[in-house]
Amino acid sequence: MWILQSAEATFRLNSGAVKTVGRAPRADFILDVALVSRLHCRLTAGEDQLDVVDLKSTNGTYVNDKRVDKATLATGDRLRVGRVEMTVNRAEA
Repeated sequence: MWILQSAEATFRLNSGAVKTVGRAPRADFILDVALVSRLHCRLTAGEDQLDVVDLKSTNGTYVNDKRVDKATLATGDRLRVGRVEMTVNRAEA
């Protein structure tokens, strides 16, 4: 299981999950905060990796302070969506 944690929220993804992050009610993980697009990015959880794809957000998706269109996340990485910075961790399911 992958865990993304910030002061604002904690998101958990099991292997095989595909989830969207955004401020729209149709997003799987809702972050109703400044600078987050309606559908901001998509997370795909694998057994050994967690991938993020920016969904043409206005303010970008950042991994460790670098703007990305897509990236593979590892334990300890920082994912920033709008002003929300989440730390990536891995927990045994």
